[in-house]
Amino acid sequence: MTSLRSRVARFLTRRPDQDVAPASGPAPEPPLVGFVVHGAGGVHPASAHIRVTGRMSALAASGAARVAQVEPVRWADGTDTAHLDVLLVQRDAFPLAALDAAIERARREGTRIVAEVDDDFFSREARARLVRAEYDPERLASVERVVAAADAVVTSTEPLRAVLAAAGTTAVVVPNAVQPGLWGTGPSRPDSVGPRRVLYMGSATHGDDLALLRPVFDGLVDDDGRAVRLEVVGVTDTDADWFDRLDLPDGATHYPEFVAFLRANAHRWSAGVAPLTDDPFNDAKSDLKFLEVSMLGLPFVASDRPSYAGIDEHGGLLAENDPAAWQHALRTAFREADERVQRAQAYVRAERLVTGDGDWRAALGL
Repeated sequence: MTSLRSRVARFLTRRPDQDVAPASGPAPEPPLVGFVVHGAGGVHPASAHIRVTGRMSALAASGAARVAQVEPVRWADGTDTAHLDVLLVQRDAFPLAALDAAIERARREGTRIVAEVDDDFFSREARARLVRAEYDPERLASVERVVAAADAVVTSTEPLRAVLAAAGTTAVVVPNAVQPGLWGTGPSRPDSVGPRRVLYMGSATHGDDLALLRPVFDGLVDDDGRAVRLEVVGVTDTDADWFDRLDLPDGATHYPEFVAFLRANAHRWSAGVAPLTDDPFNDAKSDLKFLEVSMLGLPFVASDRPSYAGIDEHGGLLAENDPAAWQHALRTAFREADERVQRAQAYVRAERLVTGDGDWRAALGL
């Protein structure tokens, strides 16, 4: 029989590679996160790319999860047999008619439902605005149903979290960010011939915001007497004598193509703007346009509303919704363009880039 002393001696003199027996069997697979967004085949609208697909790519690259876009009806009816650990649904991307079956399957299989909402679909004033913009009532109903059934809700701003709280829903805030690699660096160099042009880009829900700018650009000139002209991308499909429209080429509704279009035309513009009227729908929005315009290499001016609170600490300019205040801010933006763009880009690169980060993982329950 081996003595206790000899067994202790062998323990004290063993090599490091003898400490632990090798584990048997393969390592467990990371959780599978299925996501439902508008678009397919890698082609998605801007909101899906910014809030979901870019983050899903970063999450997969981090190794924390496997990710896959889910065709909602096929998963709801069981044709798609994949077991999901998490089902992330953005906005209204899940057809209303298939939602009850999907929710039942998720409960049966232990799938965590996470709703992602980055606009106010809930307050009375916001819903009225969406209806005026011809937003399909079934889409509004889909958002409400997903949020009501979700195990967790993710949103983009603190004001929107408060809107959801008022409706009885607890949400976690994951601020908007921009994806590395899509944008350039440094200030843009605007054309020196003809009028200065100022960029305003947005969706069809911003018609009232656009109207704020009419008196701002009425006879506006810069410090040198050079005329200043507003140029609109999106926002409206109507023409007017006080602004110019720049039409998007085919394919530019896909967000990376849209960014490429903006970068190719950045020389046209001396600044970017984001007017916002005083209403709850706007107050729940994020500062995404500040991030985008700054990374485009342009100085940025926005209405002094909650959506853009704090951007003046990072190179942005805020203006009360008064023509004289806006004109003063624009002239300042023209004069101080390089310095303000450099400050803004440094902030975005340091704090507002998409990553597979802990906040996003925590929101998904990973």
